[in-house]
Amino acid sequence: MKILETIFVLILVAIIMASGNSVGYKIDIISSLEALAVLVVISIVGFLLSKLPGLKKFPVILWVSVVAAVASSPIFPYHKELVAITDQVSLLAVCTPVLAYAGLAIGKDLALFKNISWRIIPVSLAVFSGTFIFAALIAQVTLHWEGVI
Repeated sequence: MKILETIFVLILVAIIMASGNSVGYKIDIISSLEALAVLVVISIVGFLLSKLPGLKKFPVILWVSVVAAVASSPIFPYHKELVAITDQVSLLAVCTPVLAYAGLAIGKDLALFKNISWRIIPVSLAVFSGTFIFAALIAQVTLHWEGVI
């Protein structure tokens, strides 16, 4: 995908997320757009970093995560303001378009799923079960350690 197309898609998804954040979580649309603009800028910087010649061998998500971690860490001059702004976005408002995109991406590979046939069912059940059990275990240990439960 070309750089301008990627930036356009990021902006479009941010608008969708802002509307979902406003409708679902009763957060002001302007605050949502401001917070998502910050997230889009972080994503664009990470995306552009991934296009540099020596850094192409690492995935884009790594560079976006690194930029976000640096921008929200105390070494960044405006980290408190950045974190305060982005706290206006609900995680579920961010997840909805991402999951929709994942569903569309899977839908285009139906022929591949036909080749896998029934074998995908036990593998999927094992992955989902393991993810749930270990997430619950980590949550239990963490909440117990923090004294919440």
